[in-house]
Amino acid sequence: MPKHPSPSRPTAYVNARLLDPASGLDAMGGLLVEGEKIAAVGKDLFRDGARWRVPEGAAEVDCRGLCLAPGLVDMRVLSGEPGEEHKETLDSLGRAAVAGGVTSLVCLPNTTPVIDDMSVAEFIARRARKVGMSKAYVYGAATKGAKGVELAEMGLLAEAGALAFTDGLNAVANARVMKNALAYASSFDLLIVQHAEEPALAQGGAMNAGSMATRLGLSGIPAAAEAIMVERDIRLAEMTGARLHFAHVSTAESLAAIRRAKDRGLKITCDTAPPYFALTEADVGDYRTFAKLSPPLRSEDDRRAVVAALKDGTIDAVASDHIPEDEEVKRLPFPQAAFGGIGLETLLPITLELVHNRELAMLDALRLVTVAPAKLMRLAAGELAAGRPADFVLFDPERAWQVDADNLHSKSKNSPFDGRAVQGRAVATYVDGRAVFAEESDRR
Repeated sequence: MPKHPSPSRPTAYVNARLLDPASGLDAMGGLLVEGEKIAAVGKDLFRDGARWRVPEGAAEVDCRGLCLAPGLVDMRVLSGEPGEEHKETLDSLGRAAVAGGVTSLVCLPNTTPVIDDMSVAEFIARRARKVGMSKAYVYGAATKGAKGVELAEMGLLAEAGALAFTDGLNAVANARVMKNALAYASSFDLLIVQHAEEPALAQGGAMNAGSMATRLGLSGIPAAAEAIMVERDIRLAEMTGARLHFAHVSTAESLAAIRRAKDRGLKITCDTAPPYFALTEADVGDYRTFAKLSPPLRSEDDRRAVVAALKDGTIDAVASDHIPEDEEVKRLPFPQAAFGGIGLETLLPITLELVHNRELAMLDALRLVTVAPAKLMRLAAGELAAGRPADFVLFDPERAWQVDADNLHSKSKNSPFDGRAVQGRAVATYVDGRAVFAEESDRR
């Protein structure tokens, strides 16, 4: 498989299992790329009887029956750059993204400085273009400094390219500030994203409250801390008519409230992250700080509720929740260790566990990490269609491998899935028709 098909020549990708959740396509066929765009895609495209025949002058890539799907769209990642480049740079972030099949990502505003003015948003856009890996977009901070006190200039940030607004790792705790943010956003049809956790209830907690925390002698964060914030903000969204999205929802009670709000026709959406449908509080084990996440890993009942919500559509999307932290803040006693885990390279295989476990069909699982987050962020991404950017991934859904944090491309190694046996891996990733990642065995 060529690593770099010539951008001056059309390239025909043949003998691929085409998977496009947006159109429902799941068939063997081909895809034609001209320049940076998809020119044609379809079942049996280029097939002539038992052979594949490509247009004259086009380069040919035999996909060998691998799955060809839209590039993943990850709507929740944190870059260490600017300000904490020792944890992650935009270069290492991009390399981790494309190694995981992610072609578009949206960066949280919790950098140093915070993305609360146009200059920081524009800096990240420029740096991402220079790196030339995954396409990088940004959230604007909902409040200045992401401190939850004074509203940021959301209108100006939107003009600078911010896709939505959030205080990222921090909840907007003050109800009046949140109401004002929602009211302002509603006036301009902007999306507010909330980290749903009541800070006073979570303060001092290290893991999910319950028998496991008691046994380990750790202070707990109650599931109610999430549900209370969800219930409050649903009411505020109803008052203002705003679009409101809850990030990384992790509890049955929160999901029940979101389901009811959707049934009432409110503009409420939510996502979750792979740890909340693939891990539980038991994975904290013997004080594994890589499993210290925010929100914390929950009970098995909560995990099952998350899977059920993925199946019934209550959860709109899955995001990696990629939060890089270095050894200095992770290799500490559990109560003092930082929250957060990396997830770009495990987003695809852990999402595919839903398929392997027969909980979701392949297209339904891929929808959660492609066209669904793209639509939430209003991006022209996540689809295999003529005229769309040629952003796609070739992957082997059956490829078995073991997650080894030390071998991941991220600069930080704090994966909650370290040591886990998984199935499914990106073989090659293309952005605007360029091969930005290819496994060593596939390079010629």
